[in-house]
Amino acid sequence: MTGYVQIYTGNGKGKTTAALGLALRGAGAGYRVFIGQFIKSGDFSEIRALKRFSDLITVRQYGLGRFIKGKPSAEDLRQAQSGLNELQQIVGSGDYQVVIIDEGNVAITCELIRENDLLNLIERRHPQTELVITGRGATPQVMAAADLVTEMRPVKHYYETGVPARTGIEK
Repeated sequence: MTGYVQIYTGNGKGKTTAALGLALRGAGAGYRVFIGQFIKSGDFSEIRALKRFSDLITVRQYGLGRFIKGKPSAEDLRQAQSGLNELQQIVGSGDYQVVIIDEGNVAITCELIRENDLLNLIERRHPQTELVITGRGATPQVMAAADLVTEMRPVKHYYETGVPARTGIEK
């Protein structure tokens, strides 16, 4: 299998959902999948569901589970650096056929990692590893390094009418 680099970005809903669908499809084909989530932390519905596939899908969270406004805290930076270190090994190892870096683009925007860190992960990727990076605000350089870029854009969302995030649908 030849691996490619996919970017799911934009302001619309569905970036992580699309990546998780790819993880499920990969596991269904017998692929080993690694999901590293920047910023996020917690036992969300998708995390509980993915535990059922723990023989093929590994999930690690590299965040404190909160929005980062302004400069990230020292603990935010430690979590991100820990994730980056693990992902450097994972992406280049060839041990996983699919690697998903969830909120990788946002990690750059929040100054948890540098753009060059993400570009190095792309460059060091094992040739048979499919690499998926999600998050709004993908930089032009990251998009240029990808083989596929999908931009999710909002057209209409019931959140605008006051509907909160629903368990099993948005969280």
